[in-house]
Amino acid sequence: MGSEKRRIIEWESLSRLGKVVMVVMLPIFAVVAGMEHVIAKLTGATYNEVNIIVYYLLIPLSWAAMIDYITKMPFLSIMYVIAWIVFLWKDPMKFRDRCNWVFIKSVDFLLWFKKIGWNYVVSSVIICVIIPILIYMELICGIFQ
Repeated sequence: MGSEKRRIIEWESLSRLGKVVMVVMLPIFAVVAGMEHVIAKLTGATYNEVNIIVYYLLIPLSWAAMIDYITKMPFLSIMYVIAWIVFLWKDPMKFRDRCNWVFIKSVDFLLWFKKIGWNYVVSSVIICVIIPILIYMELICGIFQ
């Protein structure tokens, strides 16, 4: 990957609105990434491992558990856990190597949103923070109805 592709913020190319958006998004990005770095340091895992565990295992598993509770049919979370166990057992790559590979693919996905004017920080906050919060809000409403 070229350094231009990986560049996070191109301030000089941002409009005033773009700069305002970045002023809002950067602290959110920094807090989330900072928490993942702290967890990595405390657990001895890498940042990439923590990121993948959170976004590909824990968050979806929590959604599956909430859907199980709402539907009163507890099978989705069990199936998700079984799928992860089978995947980890059958995957020929080491977990750390797999996490690094998936993390790179995730970064590439977030960088794809440059096509609609979102840089890496904006796409990360929208896709990885705002959308999950909206999903949690909807699921929590479903639990309390």
